[in-house]
Amino acid sequence: MNQHAMIISPNDYAVPLSVVGVDVTVLTSKDEANGREITLQRGIEGMGPPPHHHDWDESFYVLKGAVHFAAGDQSALCEAGTLVHVPAGTVHAFHFAEGGGEMLEITERGRAVEMFRAVDEWIPPGPPDVPRLLEVLTQHGVTVHGPEGD
Repeated sequence: MNQHAMIISPNDYAVPLSVVGVDVTVLTSKDEANGREITLQRGIEGMGPPPHHHDWDESFYVLKGAVHFAAGDQSALCEAGTLVHVPAGTVHAFHFAEGGGEMLEITERGRAVEMFRAVDEWIPPGPPDVPRLLEVLTQHGVTVHGPEGD
């Protein structure tokens, strides 16, 4: 793992990954930041993952717009400045509210970036091949809840 200081400017950002309607820019991967992953996520109204869980904690900080979050037994419309923490194993979902939004996502000891890269590689933009998407997510430690999933 990398153990040096980093300064990452917008000119250094990688091309955003397309993750089923959400643009995910990887700011740091676990190999670059001692196990911590940080992504910048942007989406238009209505975009976001269905209810799911995985074995890593996630924290989200809403930067612009608003995002509807549901995690465990809580749900809220989260506007800019809101922090959401989701412990490992907690069923959660979100979708961007009217006008879309932008947020940071931070994980530790997870596989989120690996999963985002796989979805970008194997699931083309547009309506997803749901069985293939579920297969890719399962391979990367994500369990989807709902009609198509668990």
